[in-house]
Amino acid sequence: MHTLRMLVFIALASLTLGSDQASAEGPNLGKPITAADIAAWDIDVEPDGAGLPPGSGTSEQGAAIFADNCALCHGDGGKGGVAMGNSGAPAAPPVVDARTRVGIDETTTTIANYWPYATTLFDYIRRAMPWTSPRSLTDDQVYALTAYILAQNKLIEASQVIDARTLPKVQMPNRDGFVARFPDRMPK
Repeated sequence: MHTLRMLVFIALASLTLGSDQASAEGPNLGKPITAADIAAWDIDVEPDGAGLPPGSGTSEQGAAIFADNCALCHGDGGKGGVAMGNSGAPAAPPVVDARTRVGIDETTTTIANYWPYATTLFDYIRRAMPWTSPRSLTDDQVYALTAYILAQNKLIEASQVIDARTLPKVQMPNRDGFVARFPDRMPK
């Protein structure tokens, strides 16, 4: 039995040691990933605004974009959608809500109560919305939608221009209601 284990070990070792040569002569599946390939998906935005792209938007611009891309699910003015027909799918949650946080459950997860940083709202919209066509909005459209939602929630003035410089400065009401996973990386 010991000899059989030794033979298996030697066979595996020779395959491992010769793997560089074998892979060079392989079927050439795939290709090495380039920096440009990574850049297209490297779109994360940090709470302090690192990663925000160039561009800007206002609440007024965002209202039209919301009506065209978001109201179907989130309702007129963002006050909540309706159930999705006979599918049994629940309505999309409101993105505009005047309720204040009194506890933590599904009824208090509004934009003003749940999102600790306004940059997180931008990041989420940019990555995941509209639900039927994620990543289809331009950066300017995402800035405008973010401005619209923040203004409708009375977190910014409706006339404020939102961009990479102004968005990280928006103070969300429940910012201190979260435990920071990486406190040294959080904005002061």
